[in-house]
Amino acid sequence: MAFVPTRRKKNTKSSKRGSNQRLAGSSSAARDTSTNSEAETDKAKPNENRTESQTCPQEKQPEKEIPKAPLGPGPYFYISGSNGAGLVSIYCQSRGWQRIYDNRREDYALKWCEIKCRETYYHFKEGEQLLYQIPNNRVLTSKIGLLCCLREQERVMKKISRSSSSKLLKMEEFFPESFRLDLKDERDAFFELCKEEDIWICKPNCSNQGRGIFLLKNPASVNSLQAKLHSTKEHLLNKGVPHKAPKARIVQRYIQQPLLLEGKKFDVRSYLLIACTAPYVLFFAQGYVRLTCVNYDAASDDLTVHLTNQHVQKKNSLYSQLKDETVWRMEHFNSYVNEKFRKTNGLPKDWVLTVFTKRMQQIMLQCFLAAKHKLDRKLGYFDLIGCDFLIDENFKVWLLEMNANPALHTNCQALRDIIPAVVNESLGIQVWLLEMNANPALHTNCQALRDIIPAVVNESLGIQVGFCSVPDPAVAGLECQGNPLDFTNTAGSSYPNYTKSDKILM
Repeated sequence: MAFVPTRRKKNTKSSKRGSNQRLAGSSSAARDTSTNSEAETDKAKPNENRTESQTCPQEKQPEKEIPKAPLGPGPYFYISGSNGAGLVSIYCQSRGWQRIYDNRREDYALKWCEIKCRETYYHFKEGEQLLYQIPNNRVLTSKIGLLCCLREQERVMKKISRSSSSKLLKMEEFFPESFRLDLKDERDAFFELCKEEDIWICKPNCSNQGRGIFLLKNPASVNSLQAKLHSTKEHLLNKGVPHKAPKARIVQRYIQQPLLLEGKKFDVRSYLLIACTAPYVLFFAQGYVRLTCVNYDAASDDLTVHLTNQHVQKKNSLYSQLKDETVWRMEHFNSYVNEKFRKTNGLPKDWVLTVFTKRMQQIMLQCFLAAKHKLDRKLGYFDLIGCDFLIDENFKVWLLEMNANPALHTNCQALRDIIPAVVNESLGIQVWLLEMNANPALHTNCQALRDIIPAVVNESLGIQVGFCSVPDPAVAGLECQGNPLDFTNTAGSSYPNYTKSDKILM
């Protein structure tokens, strides 16, 4: 369980049926919404305005039409790609929806696409359909996009009075020092700064699962990278393309003294659900802890020692026997910190579920605020963002990156306990929000709105936020009855694990 459990009133069944018919393909005109500019304030490459499928080489065009028709009437849902496909399909079928296999059909209620391309967004009916992945989410989820947004936010913070920006963190408080290698000034600054004792990590702009990542641990590796970049530039000049920038990458200062769990490096995957961009509605959720298979050694050249994601860990020979030990639930992590670090480090009880959780939420919200004015805004667009955090030996929390289309596999017991609930609640929240839009009568019930959007963070920002500090409904005494949105409280108190907005420093 990850997102805020929401309560649906029994007398909404008829409205649910009516809104399902609207979702099935209502012909009402979509509202005109202007999309915001994606222009970054930092100097950009000439090809940065290309579509995502063109920018990221690993992306491909959507699957071809499969000659298979649904067995019954709508609503219909379309899925492209394998990530989370089974879970999404189960959820939709539980609502009586029928799957379609033609990306060109316009009568879908939900379109869940792992790979983004122009065709996916054609004929989208704003306010009537749901579409996974905001078209230009790369302003938040690519390495350079996030870096540019945070830098722009930092510049604005320095220009305004301290009193109005004091609740925003400085970049140095949560984001590792970073340089863009596609810009000459930043490349030169990095190579000038880089010292023998430093370790840096180099990441491609748009990749995931650890692809293309390598460490710069000594002068030889730094010199090799510098020579390679110079060689690439010379090659481009010889080919007559002098204005083409090198491949987009960033280098970040490597956190050399991470907190270790049983001697192993780890990070924490949490989730930011952008449930709506018109207006902005966000939900936060804890996820799980990802550990390496072997003990940490900063001097090691083995990437499975340094990168915790499952795709990389599978390359370690010990993974098959240690698979279940590489993922911890947050409750396990909290108990471990209480036992091993609480007294020696002067931490409050349940530091993981209180201080650490609030810090993650604060950082995720600040990143969203930095990028929100650039995101395409249409009612029905939504996104599930995987946010990766590292804790160093001084218990300082660092944001490593934010990922679009986070892995939704369930290849170990902990993930089987966590991921299905994340998917079910994400989709449940989306359907409920869209049904409220389709049935204005629901808006007259203020309590129903508060049930799914329990907290408002600074109304002047126009952002409504909800989140839960404990990811398992059993802990809260909440029992799911059929539909993921239909919760019955069996503990006698309503939603005891809501974290109120006044506790978020934003």
